[in-house]
Amino acid sequence: MKQSKVFIPTMKEVPATAEATSHRLLLKAGMIKQNTSGVYSYLPLAARVLNQIEQIIREEMENINALEILMPVLQTGELWEESGRWSAYGPELMRLNDRNGREFALGPTHEEVVTSLVRDELKSYKQLPMTLFQIQTKFRDEKRPRFGLLRGREFIMKDAYSFHADEASLDETYQDMYQAYTKIFERVGIHARPVEADSGAIGGSHTHEFMALSEIGEDTIVYSDHSDYAANIEKAAVVYEPSDKEETAGDIEKIETPDVKTAEALAEMLNKPLDEIVKTMVFKVQGEYILILVRGHHEINEVKVKDYFQTEGVEIASEDDIVNLLGAHPGSLGPITDKDVKVYADNHVQDLTNLVIGANEDGYHYVNANADRDFTVEAYSDFRFITEGEPLSDGSGAAKFAEGIEVGQVFKLGTKYSEPMNATFLDDQGKAQPLIMGCYGIGVSRTLSAVVEQNSDDRGIIWPKAVSPFDLHIITVNPKKEEQRELGEELYAQFNENYDVLHDDRKQSPGVKFNDADLIGIPVRIVVGKKAGEGIVEVKRRDTGDSEEVSINVVNQYVANVLKEVK
Repeated sequence: MKQSKVFIPTMKEVPATAEATSHRLLLKAGMIKQNTSGVYSYLPLAARVLNQIEQIIREEMENINALEILMPVLQTGELWEESGRWSAYGPELMRLNDRNGREFALGPTHEEVVTSLVRDELKSYKQLPMTLFQIQTKFRDEKRPRFGLLRGREFIMKDAYSFHADEASLDETYQDMYQAYTKIFERVGIHARPVEADSGAIGGSHTHEFMALSEIGEDTIVYSDHSDYAANIEKAAVVYEPSDKEETAGDIEKIETPDVKTAEALAEMLNKPLDEIVKTMVFKVQGEYILILVRGHHEINEVKVKDYFQTEGVEIASEDDIVNLLGAHPGSLGPITDKDVKVYADNHVQDLTNLVIGANEDGYHYVNANADRDFTVEAYSDFRFITEGEPLSDGSGAAKFAEGIEVGQVFKLGTKYSEPMNATFLDDQGKAQPLIMGCYGIGVSRTLSAVVEQNSDDRGIIWPKAVSPFDLHIITVNPKKEEQRELGEELYAQFNENYDVLHDDRKQSPGVKFNDADLIGIPVRIVVGKKAGEGIVEVKRRDTGDSEEVSINVVNQYVANVLKEVK
């Protein structure tokens, strides 16, 4: 392809709002263009990369007998009402009405649609298992779109859904998909680590996320240097071993703490370690208020609260609700109350004697408060985030943290959708059973960004060979010179027979051409310059920067050898 004919609007400067490396480079390299917040057009080079990624996904999906389909973006509200998610999904669901007032949503995911699709067709266990997948644009009304393609309102996704007669079959497909994802991310050039995760709005009993390690990642991964352990910080279990420290309980005392609204300020005022202060949080669980206690240096993990109570109906109480319930504002809250509200506490709170807690009166706290004597704890459990350096639950050592970009996730859905939507099959006894389901997603456009995050330098993108928009970049330094122009055309025609080639035939300065070549990041560059008359060109690798002057008599074999070495 002639570069003079390709739409590649490279930029010298990018908006200051482009924080992520991938966002800056994709804009600068003329690969994407923003239409509005969180919505982008993919220009020719990016479209070619997306095609490469999608082809790799299709190959690996077909290797595990998944069948490609294409479902509608526009989904009826009635289907979401059947599953119970029309109200539960939240403001991220983009809703609209047709001219008759009928409610629709732009699909953020397709569990409802695919369940309705198969429930009239998969009627016998003999038709199972079956896995269907699609690659399609999705929509989520993100509150704060950021980082370019990493968190947008419109994005490209591969989603797959499997249907089974029993859990053993689901386990097998889940493992097949897990391995397929591992291969996909290896092939596209991403270092992605599978981690235990929370199922979130999709639901289900078991899930892993595939995290591409990156400084710009919005998720924290907890991992071990000495084992395969890895988990999203929301799912990382905190190990509790009871303390053998003994302390005599003191007399409870109410003290004045004016203008103290944080655990840190209270610790400073009392000259106590932060881990000896106890914070009280108010949650609403399925409409009922509860209190959860945690030590001052720890943070409550809402996902663990949901897991403990086995419900998605968990939310932090509003300040107005808290004042109405306890008579005080956050910062002065505690478990000593005459209200009919149950108290729970993180495991590590029970190591403390003589707690410092809020008095449920603004500007006052209790010191020397003790559980069982002064208040009752309904139960202790793991309610908090793990901290770096704490022991891991697999016994492999201390927890380490890294940032990651979620590029894929696999779920065991079970009967979460089939039961409420009445998607059943007849088993080998002729009895109706709900279909057992799995769900498997890859963020295709997000993967494109993750590749750039992990494969770039201060000059631009370094595309892995498997997803690069072109294999070779031929640069005719000065097409006004006949010997350069003719040799450039000759090499372009020659290499174009076996490779995807971009030929820079533009009438631009050498500096512009070389800067653009570094920015675009095609794996191998052939420079036709001042030695063209002698039949010599320069061959340069984008990843290592290694270059060699090569005779055109052997350039074919030389380039073939270089491309074999490039990852």
